[in-house]
Amino acid sequence: MSLGNHLFHARKRRGMSQEEVAEKLGISRQTVSKWETDETLPDIRQSKRLAVLYGLSLDELVEFDIDVKEIQEVIDKTSEEVSDKIDWTKAWSKKYPILATYQGEVDTACYVKELERLLRSLEKEYGYNELDAFLVLKDILAAIWKEREKRI
Repeated sequence: MSLGNHLFHARKRRGMSQEEVAEKLGISRQTVSKWETDETLPDIRQSKRLAVLYGLSLDELVEFDIDVKEIQEVIDKTSEEVSDKIDWTKAWSKKYPILATYQGEVDTACYVKELERLLRSLEKEYGYNELDAFLVLKDILAAIWKEREKRI
């Protein structure tokens, strides 16, 4: 997504018009429009003022991703009680169908034993509780995935 698109979505998210942004920054509405259409770029001072106006850090403004930000907000607002009611396998299997089918194909028993051993090791060596050990193992697997993606 371009910087202009980031600026547009950040402004919309705050419920502001181009005119309102222009007034607050002491610039013309056309300048805001040119930024949002990538015709021109705001200078660093204007970018910082935009970030403050939109309630974002400068980094967030430059790398603004509306979907990720919205998802993070939903996660932050979801209680543990509601989260426990969600069938995460079913939810994710819409995006990753293998999650709905592998149980009939993979003998998971040998993997369970090995994963249990790794979890116990994390708990014993680092004093993690059960949940923390699971989360660390999840991050280790995610790191392996990212490393493999780099090689492709």
